[in-house]
Amino acid sequence: MAIQTNLRMTSAEFDEWVERPENYDKLFEFIGGEIVEVPSNAKASNYSSTINGELYIFTRGKDLGHVTGEVGGYMIDGERYAPDVAFISKARQVDLDERGYNHIPPDLAVEVDFPSTKESRYQMQIKLWHYQQAGTVVWVVYPEDKTVMVYIPGHPPKLYGIEDTLDGGDVLPGFTLPLKTIFPE
Repeated sequence: MAIQTNLRMTSAEFDEWVERPENYDKLFEFIGGEIVEVPSNAKASNYSSTINGELYIFTRGKDLGHVTGEVGGYMIDGERYAPDVAFISKARQVDLDERGYNHIPPDLAVEVDFPSTKESRYQMQIKLWHYQQAGTVVWVVYPEDKTVMVYIPGHPPKLYGIEDTLDGGDVLPGFTLPLKTIFPE
């Protein structure tokens, strides 16, 4: 769930605005020209932490790249997103940016849509378009349905159910994650 601030500005204005001291303790995204404050949600964070942990364990010691969590923001096709989990390969970026939103989009972004609302689905459609333009693979996690929709640029989306297993594809060859790990019975 996101809280609209009803402020419209350019991405450069957003970058300056979000760095103000009064905004340091808040998480914002810049979606479709609008600032959206992303509130804390422990249940959604729990789902993303599970995925983050599995990705971290898989990549640890392999020098493959960086796994970031829900406070790691990225510049995506002129917008600013804070995916719940992201991976960017070291082949594309050796060191992550130390301030602001990372200037290179992730290879993989995981977005947990919980609770899913008409507004969150609308914002997700905008984000998906921009992620695709940036070449980012996206996993959208729907806890209420226990499904994950996978978007790979240039391919039709694919829906995974509780009996299925996600894989890292070309982004993380060899990585697998059964949905039962994300959604334990």
